[in-house]
Amino acid sequence: MTSESGERGAASGAEGARLPVGRVGRPHGLDGSFYVTRPRVRLLRIGVLLYVSGRSASVVRRAGTEQRPIVRLEGIVDREGAEELRGLELTVDAGDAPPLAEGEWWAHELEGASVHDGEQLLGTVVRLIELPSCEALEVRPAQGGEPVLVPLVKDAVRTVDPAAGRIEVDLEFLNLAPPRAQLRERGDRRGRGCA
Repeated sequence: MTSESGERGAASGAEGARLPVGRVGRPHGLDGSFYVTRPRVRLLRIGVLLYVSGRSASVVRRAGTEQRPIVRLEGIVDREGAEELRGLELTVDAGDAPPLAEGEWWAHELEGASVHDGEQLLGTVVRLIELPSCEALEVRPAQGGEPVLVPLVKDAVRTVDPAAGRIEVDLEFLNLAPPRAQLRERGDRRGRGCA
């Protein structure tokens, strides 16, 4: 492994952002290989430069399954070396990641974005959470209170503009819009049908 201040370990200053790849799990075998927990398998390729605990190393072995990948990093040659890394986060430079498909974003592109339904501000994205059925945005409400989870599904999210730092959602679908009876009392008549 090479220190980040070394020639091979320097992160690109232009990109700067790092993407999480997973965490070092328990060792596998005697050659320094280990399982990766919470993996992002698209980022675990032979030859990719990973960062762990201020050091960088290339992936020299990739085995296992998509759910339980096994990797070995350059410079980690025995079980003890792998055990020393156990529990640490693995990251990769965003510029080394494969291109995303239409409608996909990296978590760091969404964090800090404002979440709106038209002119109404819901709050700010704190982080992206992986749930069993889908990914969701954790949103800190503008008026305070408990965080709100917004599932990243078409019915809930209308548009995402990472460059503008803005996400449009459907508060009614999320059951966060005021009940229609309250809207009528306030004199708001948007023509959304009878209540």
